[in-house]
Amino acid sequence: MLKRVFVAPDPGRLRLRSATRAVLGISLAVAVCGLAGHSLAAAITGGLAALLALFTVTDATVRGQAATTALLPVAGFPVLAVAAVLHDHPVARDMAFLAVMGAGVYARRWGPRGHSLGVFAFMTFFVTQFLHTLPGQLPELYAAVALSLVCSSVVRFGLWCYERRLPPLAAQVPAEGRGLARTTTRQAVQATVGGAVALVIGQMLSGERWYWAVGATWWIFVNTTSRGETLVRGFRRVLGTLIGIAVGFVLVVPLQGAVVPTAVLVAACVFGIFYTAAVSYTWMMLSVTLMAGALYGLLGVLDPALLALRALETGAGALGAVLAVLLVLPVTTHATTDAWIQRALRCVHVCTAEAAARLSGTPDADPSPHVAELETLLGRVRLSLAPLVHPLSPLRARKARARQVLALLDACAREVRGLASIAADPEASHDARLAAACWRVETAVEALTTPEKAREAREAEEARTAPVDAQHAVGALSEPALVHLHSLERALTELAAPLRTSPREPLIGA
Repeated sequence: MLKRVFVAPDPGRLRLRSATRAVLGISLAVAVCGLAGHSLAAAITGGLAALLALFTVTDATVRGQAATTALLPVAGFPVLAVAAVLHDHPVARDMAFLAVMGAGVYARRWGPRGHSLGVFAFMTFFVTQFLHTLPGQLPELYAAVALSLVCSSVVRFGLWCYERRLPPLAAQVPAEGRGLARTTTRQAVQATVGGAVALVIGQMLSGERWYWAVGATWWIFVNTTSRGETLVRGFRRVLGTLIGIAVGFVLVVPLQGAVVPTAVLVAACVFGIFYTAAVSYTWMMLSVTLMAGALYGLLGVLDPALLALRALETGAGALGAVLAVLLVLPVTTHATTDAWIQRALRCVHVCTAEAAARLSGTPDADPSPHVAELETLLGRVRLSLAPLVHPLSPLRARKARARQVLALLDACAREVRGLASIAADPEASHDARLAAACWRVETAVEALTTPEKAREAREAEEARTAPVDAQHAVGALSEPALVHLHSLERALTELAAPLRTSPREPLIGA
């Protein structure tokens, strides 16, 4: 787990840049709220709004990201008002909370924007429970949220908008079907049922901190598309929370709410959330748990018993999610996983083509952004395959196949990164063998993604491949580039075995 976080590839330093920018944007938002004279509760609300804007807004274009960020108050302000008004009416409050939860998951059918608005609406309701918000506080909270969104947007879209130089982000696999056949509809029902179970158990554990259980159920459902993914995510959430609580006893409790060291710790936790989210949900949850403990320390209510209660409430939330995905309209993962694998393979081809173009002298060809996109896509593949490669999975044959697929895809990514690093050398020169090798890679990808076109691709490759003139094979960087291309072609060829097994034994059946 440590190796996954600290040794995991970070093409273009995107995770590092995202985490650093998040610390700057959220720090600016909280600082400006403080300078504006807002209370601690308002500053925390504003900081959370900035965090959500930077973390959950993932539209494919910068323009789309800016539009979604501008729409966040439209989703959040009405929910904030409802939650504050219903604060002293438990039954109505609970029903409204579950309704917001179901609607937030259902909104995922409208893509990244629907997902972002749904998360923001839910977390707005959640933070009112965290801070015991009353109607009289609404004007100040509205002002703090608006101010924080402006500050985070200044950093994201003005001072440090590195996305403008990147290709569009990988989009979610489109939802299929209608009614209960649509994954987002089924998950909305599951989340509502799971949230209801968590709410009941959470209130049995604590009449004051019950919302932790509902929040745990919510975040287990976020970014998952099947029962297998949800089960694994629930396990990792509980594990990360337990580790975070143990670390909290050492780091957070001794601070006793001291402002400066607590602020430094919160900034480190924010960095950890953004830096580890793509590679380890367990580590991300550790950072979230530490941050929550530090905020409770600032509010003056932190003690060891509260940390222990958080562990119990997280367990209750995980139990609600597990029961819901197992018993209510379960969703399997085979189709989703297959779609992500195909997208990753297509991206491998694009990376190879860009690298080859760069090596042949095309000045504006750049494989680096596509390598970063490939890492994102492989993260989605790993998430889909996580149920099968989990140590507790009883499906040994499918586990072996899933591990083989992951190992070969990682090998593809490794060779693509090596090829891109060579292509980045300004002295890279043309070698006709590179074009032939790239054509073979294209053929291998076609064979995996569209078998019916594989024959045509092979014929085209044979027609285009010509004897290499020795005078063209003079590039000093050609030999290592060819090594990467040949290794890539071999990995793609080996992928055919686990991906083309009998349909009666699907790769993903969890």
